[in-house]
Amino acid sequence: MTLLSLLVLLLVIPVAVRSLNPSLNDDVLGLIVFKADIQDSHGKLDSWNEDDDIPCAWIGVKCDPRSNRVSQLNLDGFGLSGRLGKGLLQLQFLRKLSLARNNLTGNLIPGLTRLENLRVIDLSENSLSGAIPVGFFQQCSSLRSISLAKNKFSGQIPDSFSSCSTLAAVNFSSNELSGLLPSGIWSLNGLRSIDFSNNQLEGNIPQGIGVMNNLREIILRGNKFTGNIPDSIGDCLLLRTIDVSHNLLVSKLPSTMQRLTLCTDLHLQKNSLEGEIPDWIGEMRSLQSLDLSDNTFVGQLPSSIGNLQSLKVLKLSMNTLTGDFPDSFNNCVNLVVMDFSHNLLTGSLPVWMFKLGLEEIVLSGNRLNGSMNYSFSSSTDQSLQKLQVLDLSDNGLLGQIPSVGGFVNLRVLNLSKNSLQGTIPSTVGELKALNILDLSLNQLKGSIPMEIGAATSLTDLRLEKNSLTGNLPTAIGNCSSLNTLILSRNSITGPIPASLAEIAYLQKVDLSFNKLNGNLPKQLANLVHIISFNISHNQLQGELPSGGFFNTISPSSVSGNPALCGAAVDRNCPTVLPKPLVLNPNSSDTDPATPVLENMFQRKKTMLSISALIAIGAAAVIVIGVIAITVLNLRVQSSISRSAAALTFSGDDFSHSQSSDANSGKLVMFSGEPDFSTGAHALLNKDCELGRGGFGAVYKTVLRDGRSVAIKKLTVSSLVKSKEDFEREVKKLGKMQHPNLVELEGYYWTPSLQLLIYEFVSGGSLYKHLHEGSSGNFLSWNKRFEVILGSAKSLAYLHKMNIIHYNIKSSNILMDDSGEPKVADYGLARLLPMLDRYILSSKIQSALGYMAPEFACQTVKITEKCDVYGFGVLVLEVVTGRRPVEYMEDDVVVLCDMVRGALEEGKVEECVDGKLKGEFAVEEAIPLMKLGLICTSQVPSNRPDMAEVINILELIRCPSEGQEEELI
Repeated sequence: MTLLSLLVLLLVIPVAVRSLNPSLNDDVLGLIVFKADIQDSHGKLDSWNEDDDIPCAWIGVKCDPRSNRVSQLNLDGFGLSGRLGKGLLQLQFLRKLSLARNNLTGNLIPGLTRLENLRVIDLSENSLSGAIPVGFFQQCSSLRSISLAKNKFSGQIPDSFSSCSTLAAVNFSSNELSGLLPSGIWSLNGLRSIDFSNNQLEGNIPQGIGVMNNLREIILRGNKFTGNIPDSIGDCLLLRTIDVSHNLLVSKLPSTMQRLTLCTDLHLQKNSLEGEIPDWIGEMRSLQSLDLSDNTFVGQLPSSIGNLQSLKVLKLSMNTLTGDFPDSFNNCVNLVVMDFSHNLLTGSLPVWMFKLGLEEIVLSGNRLNGSMNYSFSSSTDQSLQKLQVLDLSDNGLLGQIPSVGGFVNLRVLNLSKNSLQGTIPSTVGELKALNILDLSLNQLKGSIPMEIGAATSLTDLRLEKNSLTGNLPTAIGNCSSLNTLILSRNSITGPIPASLAEIAYLQKVDLSFNKLNGNLPKQLANLVHIISFNISHNQLQGELPSGGFFNTISPSSVSGNPALCGAAVDRNCPTVLPKPLVLNPNSSDTDPATPVLENMFQRKKTMLSISALIAIGAAAVIVIGVIAITVLNLRVQSSISRSAAALTFSGDDFSHSQSSDANSGKLVMFSGEPDFSTGAHALLNKDCELGRGGFGAVYKTVLRDGRSVAIKKLTVSSLVKSKEDFEREVKKLGKMQHPNLVELEGYYWTPSLQLLIYEFVSGGSLYKHLHEGSSGNFLSWNKRFEVILGSAKSLAYLHKMNIIHYNIKSSNILMDDSGEPKVADYGLARLLPMLDRYILSSKIQSALGYMAPEFACQTVKITEKCDVYGFGVLVLEVVTGRRPVEYMEDDVVVLCDMVRGALEEGKVEECVDGKLKGEFAVEEAIPLMKLGLICTSQVPSNRPDMAEVINILELIRCPSEGQEEELI
């Protein structure tokens, strides 16, 4: 038995501990046992040594200098996890216990409050759960402060809480507590601070609150309290903070509140309080924050608010207030935030509003009228410089927008939904801090000023539904932070500037219903964060750019452009062969006797003309294949539609045996019975579509047991083998079992419709993680290496089973919830009548850049080495974070060529994904990129097989002595 085990055992028998080891301090014992119940992942408690006589020098421990007994245990933010152990009960002289901001779990320790010297308990910001024990507070005569905030406690607050007569502060906020407050709580006259916010407590706030003469703060925000605010609250004369917002309180404000002259914060928002805002509110002269928003207050603004000279925040929004602004508000010289939005206020903008030096003015959704010129021109420069938010939207303001250059710190300017005329002032370019500019739904004319490009902090620009003309300025490309650009329903002319493609974080663009013309810049396809891009109803022409979001753009987003061509508008463009990719067949040594890791990094400086011929031939093959597949798919489209419409996943729609009707469906699940709940809906409802690939569309559906599956509806029905051959090949694929393969769980067959049923992988594709994730959510270096290794293992397994994938690319690598890679779409070419390279190349044309060169040469055999080629491109994509092929304005960049060039110039480290910001292992990254280049050799025989790739990867991750230098 170890010493620690002995300590835990003897904890229950302290007398025996002292008899066996009289020098063992009770505090040392208690803390060591406490440590045994937790996990200290950061090693913060390494100084806690069980061999010490006393623990006073241990981190987080403080002792009484006279007795050397532990008086304080403060482990805030130590990153501890695990459960609270009974070792704490040994600390008989403990006065303060603070374990805040950790990840402790489990329940409270019964008897903790019985420590007769304990004054302070702080267990906030953990993951403690369960009900507070009924007797937890039965012996708490010494307790002064307790905080259980931001945990997961549930159930009621026990009545024993009322026995803590010495309690001064309690904070149970942000839990899941419910029921009524203990009735005896209002008899705890010593309480100074109560915070029960953000729970599910209910009932009335009782009149008994008036006896709490020492109460300074009461926070009951975010519960389900009902009834009135009790009149007796006016007897709590020392109250500084009252927050009963976000409840279900009704009726008028009690007049007794005017006696609370020391109150600084009064928050009553989001209730159902009614009546007029009383004039006596001006008697609460210490108020600094007053929030009465989202109630049902009526009447005019009380002029007495002008007496509140300490007021900083005034929020009265979302009521039914009427009338003008009282001039007395000019006396609120310390006011910083003023929000009167969504009322029925009338009149013009008062001059004093822009003299006070406010930081936020929000008056949207009222009935204000008149011009802004007078108010702005009467302001001083110093007061303008403080303003950060100005929202005057949805009113009836007239006239021109005055110069706004003085608002140097303005972040939000919203003047939308008014009747403003004139032009957009060029001074908007002087607003360097501006994030949001919304001038939509006005009557503005003229062009968008070129100076807009100087507002480099803009994230949201909305100018729709005006009468703007002129060109879209090229300077818009300087707004590098822009993610929303809405200019629809104007009369903007000219081309879409190529500089728009330089705004890397654009997510939503709407240029519809204008008079834009010219060709679309093909660089727009490189905008990886685009969610919607609407250019409908313009005069644009030419071919839609290829790649990126243009591959899946909605037809409605490009409609109304008669001269535009491409698949999305269902209009063919004149056939133009793409610019040939110049490949170098001599980029590697063909001598098989040369060691693989040394001979594959040599690259010829000259490009041979035969490379161009091969590339042109490949392009022609692809074009022919595309035409063939299009014709074949059109032939079966109607039959597929009929089959899908008739399909339902329930009852008698499927049979496990061959039906006599040749057109009936047959469902086979490899394990268990078919149990679909929404199958037909999933197939016919586009909302359930997960994506589309070369072989078909994938939908998500749910079994009746709640388990999700993915269903691939094949779109090559006319090419699929006979039923017998199809079933034989699918059953082979169903036997593939590997942790890095998406499992095939079953299939459905009719002559015109074939479905493959896969396990559902919820983590999204590797492509999305690499190219569409946010800047703060990307794959770490270790996770990228694991993705590469896992993908390699799955391919090696497939090759061992004599299955070629044919379609390796990042969109076919899925990530499960734990971040493990799972390869999808494997072996689908086996379902076709023959491995026709025309068909294959057309089916995987979206994988341009991954395709091995042998697809373009009829005399070269298609083998597993084509998967190795695609894997090599995948390796480079994962390490660099760049797409296999990227289209620039006048050039096409092939990832393999780029990395080879960087290797020759000694700059290969610069190719690593910039998102990693140096957080990658150079000794792994460089060999990985070299391995990727080896795998993408133009000559198949020079590529390693996947078993060799796995060995190389394992050497890169854990190089043995003498091999590390060779690898790098």
